[in-house]
Amino acid sequence: MITPTDELAIRQISALPPEILRLEAQAITEGFRFLTRLIADWKDGSNRFDQPGEGLFGAFSNGQLVAIGGLSNDPYAGADIGRLRRVYVWRAARGQHVGKALVQRLLGYAAQNFSVVRLSTDTPEGAAFYLRCGFRPVEDDFATHVLSFSDVG
Repeated sequence: MITPTDELAIRQISALPPEILRLEAQAITEGFRFLTRLIADWKDGSNRFDQPGEGLFGAFSNGQLVAIGGLSNDPYAGADIGRLRRVYVWRAARGQHVGKALVQRLLGYAAQNFSVVRLSTDTPEGAAFYLRCGFRPVEDDFATHVLSFSDVG
């Protein structure tokens, strides 16, 4: 649980923090394997969020990783379209605006490099969360939600 006196810091990271394994273990118990893919892709070098415009960000509470999320070029769309990926918030940190703060930081970074950001989620909770973050639903084989910076005022 994060208390109001805890300090939340969101920063771009260039290496996976050791606490990623704690987040991965919890994600697996919830039926999510995308942090396992994040770790595997990082280890084999296939995705380290290190291409132009890309970034991996962590949210840290009192120095401990409590959320993670990345931004990459969308492999299913045009060159100026980003993709939000691998966003996960530690269960005890949910409902405390950690996820929204992380997504807002990712979107601020994305706005410097992309005109649109897309994502795919397969849970009703994820869909509702992204709507609260300003995304709109989209009917697409490779995305469930989209946010266009030209629509953001």
